[in-house]
Amino acid sequence: MTQPAISPAKAAKPGLGYAWYVVIVLTAIYMLSFVDRQILSLLVGPIKRDLAISDTRIGLLQGLSFALFYTVMGLPLGRAADKRNRRNLIAGCILVWSLFTGLCSVAKSFWTLFLTRIGVGVGEAGLSPAAYSMLADYFPSERLGVAISIYYMGVFLGSGAALLVGGSIVDALVRSPLITLPLLGTIASWRVTFLLVGLPGLVFAALVYTIREPLRRDLLKAADGRAAQLSLGQSITEMSRRWTSLIGLSFVTVFQALANYALTAWSPTFFIRVHGWTAGQAGRALAWILVTAGCLGIYAGGVLSDRWLRRGVAEAPLKVSTVSALGTMLFLPAALLVSQPGWTLALLVPGVFFLALPMGIVVAALQRIFPNQVRGQVSALLLFLLNLGGLSLGPLLPGVFNDYLFHNGKMVGASLALTIGGAGVLMLLAAMATYRPYRGHYQALQAVAER
Repeated sequence: MTQPAISPAKAAKPGLGYAWYVVIVLTAIYMLSFVDRQILSLLVGPIKRDLAISDTRIGLLQGLSFALFYTVMGLPLGRAADKRNRRNLIAGCILVWSLFTGLCSVAKSFWTLFLTRIGVGVGEAGLSPAAYSMLADYFPSERLGVAISIYYMGVFLGSGAALLVGGSIVDALVRSPLITLPLLGTIASWRVTFLLVGLPGLVFAALVYTIREPLRRDLLKAADGRAAQLSLGQSITEMSRRWTSLIGLSFVTVFQALANYALTAWSPTFFIRVHGWTAGQAGRALAWILVTAGCLGIYAGGVLSDRWLRRGVAEAPLKVSTVSALGTMLFLPAALLVSQPGWTLALLVPGVFFLALPMGIVVAALQRIFPNQVRGQVSALLLFLLNLGGLSLGPLLPGVFNDYLFHNGKMVGASLALTIGGAGVLMLLAAMATYRPYRGHYQALQAVAER
């Protein structure tokens, strides 16, 4: 039987210098995961040609295939993050997703590539729930927004690296459509790209062991004063007590992710099809925008949210999300509908900045209203919904609109604008509807922790 008491939040925490080192390592790992995830966006042309598949199926490969087992495995892996060594869990996940990234190189059909992309999702499912939980143990609440926001920079650093390095590799390999390798024989050059981005996983798995498993804090206590071991049913009860905030924050994340994944999955193809750019040109231009504007946006969102929180604005993460939705609706659809590529790039800068604002702080917001024993599971549930909605539909919808609404692959800009604009409206509504319940849940847990 558990008591509604939290172990002292004021106990000594590890030094912030070491805590920031942990952030750097986890961010580098998250970056690697996005390189492996996003590299397919630069290979749309050769994959369509060699495997004879439609834009809709390309959307499935970039979204649903990855999200399918990510969503299924995320929930049990989130529970594992609450009960077992999180560092070891992350190392194992890196090895799994890197292996399946390499196996994408030998796929001979849509379905075999679909299955190997599922494997990439299985490997990545355990990373973020464990990482969020570790960072919540390393940082005080008032600094957690910035810490997790920096971790989330891995999204844009990884996507940028995939576009920058991957685009250069694709341009280099296009001059040699076939390459002969030991054991694999003669294969299409685009397949080599998957091998090259999968290999660094061995190094990153070893890098995990330079960080320590932190002491778990903010634990629910049992009647005897010791940390409670919550059953699955008790964990579900803790979530149900805060279900309005959990669902509201999840929907904000789903619609933000839908816009983000649509943009990163199809914007290289937009420049290639509409403006006749090479994969390398598109990759380099988009990489710099994602890395600079995206990372600045994530950091600014974390700083702004933490500042408002210190001033007593409990719903600060949701207010930042509202600003994000408005900026996203204003800039990104316009960027994709103008006729000049220079104007597109200029409008993408503020659009990506605003889109990135809430990416870390929504996760931090959930960590602040739940006890330690369920943080991994709550994060996994958030990612379950994010992937089921945002990651599945973001890459899929523009492809569907190309094939079935516009019947024209060169209308990808309009398809993207429709997808991102609609997601921005829904994100705005979800954020504003969650102000009041989140304020109550945050204040209630803070009151308990201060006793």
